[in-house]
Amino acid sequence: MSPAITLAAGEASEHRTLIISLFAVFVVATLGITVWAGRQTKDAADFYAGGRQFSAFQNGLAVSGDYMSAASFLGIAGAIALFGYDGFLYSIGFLVAWLVALLLVAEPLRNSGRYTMGDVLAYRMRQRPVRTAAGTSTIVVSIFYLLAQMAGAGVLVSLLLGITSDAGKILIVALVGVLMIVYVSIGGMKGTTWVQMVKAVLLIGGTILITFLVLLKFNFNISDLLGTAAENSGKGAAFLEPGLQYGATGTSKLDFMSLGIALVLGTAGLPHILIRFYTVPNAKAARKSVNWAIGIIGGFYLMTIALGFGAAALISQEEIIASNPSGNTAAPLLALHLGGVDSAWGAILLATISAVAFATILAVVAGLTLASSSSFAHDIYANVIKKGKATEKQEMRAARLATIGIGAASILLGALARDLNVAGLVALAFAVAASANLPTILYSLFWKRFTTQGALWSIYGGLIVAVGLVLFSPVVSGDPKAMFPDVDFAWFPLKNPGIISIPFGFLMGWLGTVLSKEEPDAAKYAELEVRSLTGTGAH
Repeated sequence: MSPAITLAAGEASEHRTLIISLFAVFVVATLGITVWAGRQTKDAADFYAGGRQFSAFQNGLAVSGDYMSAASFLGIAGAIALFGYDGFLYSIGFLVAWLVALLLVAEPLRNSGRYTMGDVLAYRMRQRPVRTAAGTSTIVVSIFYLLAQMAGAGVLVSLLLGITSDAGKILIVALVGVLMIVYVSIGGMKGTTWVQMVKAVLLIGGTILITFLVLLKFNFNISDLLGTAAENSGKGAAFLEPGLQYGATGTSKLDFMSLGIALVLGTAGLPHILIRFYTVPNAKAARKSVNWAIGIIGGFYLMTIALGFGAAALISQEEIIASNPSGNTAAPLLALHLGGVDSAWGAILLATISAVAFATILAVVAGLTLASSSSFAHDIYANVIKKGKATEKQEMRAARLATIGIGAASILLGALARDLNVAGLVALAFAVAASANLPTILYSLFWKRFTTQGALWSIYGGLIVAVGLVLFSPVVSGDPKAMFPDVDFAWFPLKNPGIISIPFGFLMGWLGTVLSKEEPDAAKYAELEVRSLTGTGAH
């Protein structure tokens, strides 16, 4: 362990009471919010959509809280600290993606559905097969995304409490899993939304503080900051230019293109973002909430420049990598260095920023779990297993049981993914969402001829190819930073499958429709078109 990390752990142990108190305050406060919200949750509309009572600003804040995950705070800061310009490309991709969500998805989806993506597809197609496909896809994408949050939680709390053993890190992942099960089971969408709003305020506040302290250190001269970061990185001018991570070979350039496509198209297919559009009273509020989210998220991603390059300027590459091979602890370590490695102020700043990052993880984890458990209960249980005859009480019980199952799966997989870069893991979730969900949503909303077979081929085709390519990629094996570094069954050379799987999802949706013998219901499409554009008859 490097001297700085030893000091970080030492400072953490000296101020263990402060650190545990900050974590406990946040957990207790959010559990209080969750219990309060749980008492307001009377029916399925409250559990799934918060009673559709949130304003555009509140939902915009909650969307920001849901979107600015461990990948944003920990993963991007680490990627920039290690790879400079190439790391910042994550920030650009995550932000630009919102234009697709705003222009193509937010308003028509809010008008067309009720609680889940499956509602939109089932409106003009055969209910049971498309709801099964939508529910399956939602759960798979959510679990990919949950992996990143779990990995971030394990790394973060381990740094704070000086835990170095694998068993200790797995225990932390399990603790986060248990907390998320409690949040969703008790609070539903209302509790989750309030937790996300509180977290968004804390995250923006913490990031503004770190950005201010970094700029103060360099007399608000961004040129000095970048120059020092380039020099301290040991890579010189190359640190500020494209190609450090993605330009060395033809394969890495392809990997970058694949990553960019996945990031830009993925947001509009993410289940935990899509369900947020149902928490506002109408489509106008959904559109306004996306505008608020773009403003808040844009400001945050601009500040990741200070987080990442600040870490590169003030901490050596060896220290960052020694703490976590993928750089996930760069932001908390930056807080420690800004306050003074051997000072109480440094420990306080480290504990505060880490508590904010932990809040980030818990809030996003709750949103993801709610999206997947809602889809299981509403799409698969109520409409497929019970054939639309389930009572609201039965549906909500199924959602709570699904939460436990999804939580258990996430804990198990999160333990395996604890050493991977969380931004890279989230990019995989984006690729799967853009491959399976986005083609189906766009075809369903805008293509009159689209059929049930097209929807099934699109979802399952995109899903199977995206997940299959990930399983046989360097993310899982054949790389020192892979999930299973000691074995090698990676024949697909790219770390992100988007460049293959996203066009494949669109192709399969088109091919399935063209080859289908089913006659699309023109009247139903006309009804959906009017409803999606005007909001007439929307819930």
